[in-house]
Amino acid sequence: MKHLNDHVDRRAFLLGTAATALTAQVRPEAQAEGVQRVYELNRNWRFGGKAPAGFAAPEFDDAQWAKVTLPHANVVLPWHSFEEKDFQFVSAYRRRFQALSQWKGRRVFADFAGVMTAATVTVNGHEFPEYKGGYTPFSVELTPHLKLGAENVLAVKVDSTERADIPPFGGNIDYLTFGGIYRDVQLRVVPGTFLENVFAKPVNPLESNRSLRVRCYLNGPVNGPAKLTVELRDGTAVMKSASVTITAAADHHDVTLESLGTITLWDLKTPKLYTVVVRLETNDGAKDEYQVRTAFREGKFTAAGFRLNGSPVKLRGVNRHQTFPYVGGAMPARVQRRDAWIIKRELHCNIVRTSHYPQSTDFLDACDELGLLVLEEIPGWQHIGDKAWQDVAVRNVSEMIRRDWNHPSVILWGVRVNESQDNHELYTRTNALAHELDDLRQTGGIRYIYDSERLEDVFTMNDFGFPLRAPNHPLYLNTEFSGHMFSTKRFDNVTRVAEHVDRHARVHNQLASDDRYAGGISWCAFDYNTHSNFGSGDHICYHGVSDIFRIPKPAAYFYKSQVEPEEEVVLEAGFFWSSGDKSEAGGVGAVPILSNCDHLKVYFAGALKMELDPDRKKYGHLKYPPFTLNMSDMPLDPWGDLKIEGYLKGKLARTLTLSGSGKDADFKILPDDKELSGDGRDATRLAILITDEYGNIRPFATGAIALTITGPGELVGENPFSVAGGTGAVWIKAKEAAGTIRIAAKHPYLGSRTATLLVRPAKAEAI
Repeated sequence: MKHLNDHVDRRAFLLGTAATALTAQVRPEAQAEGVQRVYELNRNWRFGGKAPAGFAAPEFDDAQWAKVTLPHANVVLPWHSFEEKDFQFVSAYRRRFQALSQWKGRRVFADFAGVMTAATVTVNGHEFPEYKGGYTPFSVELTPHLKLGAENVLAVKVDSTERADIPPFGGNIDYLTFGGIYRDVQLRVVPGTFLENVFAKPVNPLESNRSLRVRCYLNGPVNGPAKLTVELRDGTAVMKSASVTITAAADHHDVTLESLGTITLWDLKTPKLYTVVVRLETNDGAKDEYQVRTAFREGKFTAAGFRLNGSPVKLRGVNRHQTFPYVGGAMPARVQRRDAWIIKRELHCNIVRTSHYPQSTDFLDACDELGLLVLEEIPGWQHIGDKAWQDVAVRNVSEMIRRDWNHPSVILWGVRVNESQDNHELYTRTNALAHELDDLRQTGGIRYIYDSERLEDVFTMNDFGFPLRAPNHPLYLNTEFSGHMFSTKRFDNVTRVAEHVDRHARVHNQLASDDRYAGGISWCAFDYNTHSNFGSGDHICYHGVSDIFRIPKPAAYFYKSQVEPEEEVVLEAGFFWSSGDKSEAGGVGAVPILSNCDHLKVYFAGALKMELDPDRKKYGHLKYPPFTLNMSDMPLDPWGDLKIEGYLKGKLARTLTLSGSGKDADFKILPDDKELSGDGRDATRLAILITDEYGNIRPFATGAIALTITGPGELVGENPFSVAGGTGAVWIKAKEAAGTIRIAAKHPYLGSRTATLLVRPAKAEAI
């Protein structure tokens, strides 16, 4: 599999004027004359801040506006304690481009992957109807308004206010949406009749007679015979092909590939992907091509839990908000994909829920490649608006499914507004539409009302109590727990930090005790920004097992520890080492150690003090239970380091040492990547850690870190950066140039550290 950061997809967001876009992966190098072309339109934008009168007119002077690239946030904010109204305004964007003369006779669309929250697009003075919704893509057809062989002006008015006519707004919501053109934009140039979307559906994937039904959606007239050809490819090798002739327009045309022979199934460990290539040739000689990825797998919720390719899988995952510090959702592909990598490779989860809206296709692509299952849902949070609002919600179901139905990672469509009251009419509509569009996947609807009406296939339940309620429907998935019931900062008292770990472990222990639970998705992966009437008073909900910078808290190590030791041997402390934080009983008390080892030896001040086995009395249903270290049973005088050795089948497998010195010994700056693309868009996280002598984060460490950057890069974040809880992060964004970025970081008393990033040349955009 390609490294995630080496993979770049070219997408076509396909529908008509002011309509929802549908996703395809279109690779320009595979296209010939007359075949669909995609032109990235992410550089050379001008941003005017609050929209001035008349800015959409072609002659408007935007020379003094800021030059920006996409994705773009309408304002850069502190990571917490900011004014939430600062991004809630109407802003203005403009982009000039040359419409090529060879586009004559073709249709041209502008495709927007995501604009928060409503967008009015104008080209050369022609205004299109407003598109409502910040989480789903849309397209406008520019064809009749273009000046071929000349300069054209695309203008976008972006309304980022919290409008009650657009989901998720209208009531209180426990997250922030931010603003701007925060996903990619492209131009798509196609023949008069073109492939608008393709749904590649595996049929009987577990049987020897498996086939692939490729449903092709055309846009434009069919005047006389036209030929559809479908190929299934493994890399560049063509495995199977078939053609059909069509003579009249229809909602869709099916082409089935049969007798496929040997196929590798997509699963959690070997997420095998194939490519489907569809070609259209009309009787006037026009040609179009459309490519998507597909996979062969069967994911099904049953009365005995979830089955992937017929085998039981206990789902263990986290909810994810798509927003980041400073810029909300406006992060490029590399950063979006990194979140999937963290959830799968660092936390070792097998499922993620896109709470509470469709998220970046770059994130979903990474889930496909990593083998990370996805529950994807429509925008919303508790509130249901009027009939017009509900119509937008139903439209969101169609947009979400049509965009993402080729992602094998997606196993469940969430077709109910998160935690909303019952609404028989609305949810009958959303559930029926989901099944009409995609009969491959089951549906769910996230609720917190135990006896609410179940119209969907799977009863998806947020249950914050403990013990959990027993399943009351045959298909049952716990979709939130813990979270706001036990908000925990990494610098909280050690007793609270340890209990935070336990509250996650005990829920998964109960889920593992009964096959009727398909599994559980905790609230949540990362701390996130929210409104002032939620959270801890600084615009953050500290509900995550990792912090807002994606750096793990001790609770994250429970998830990490549930992996097979053949993949990674895990030994982490579910606490921080100190003697001064006293429990009510005196002393630190019992604390968890998270490991998939089978035996531990605990040393204090150089002497072996105790040996531990997994705590199967408390967590008997987990394959890898936490170990319980009772500090009250261990003399702590004289004070010193704590060393823990982890053993597997009698052999030392891992060692963890926690310093007893009480000092901030070191600090590190760690970029996630070594290279960036010099396109003015690419970025990577720079984690900042203050540690003890052994590399463990110091949870009470502070300090203002002064950052200096030279070369073709810029900092996204605060400078100086004030460390909280021993850690934090900024992001480094490449400029539109090649070279070497050098970052120097200076701590008030721990000295200076440096890091470098190579920025490779990027091709200029074609228009």
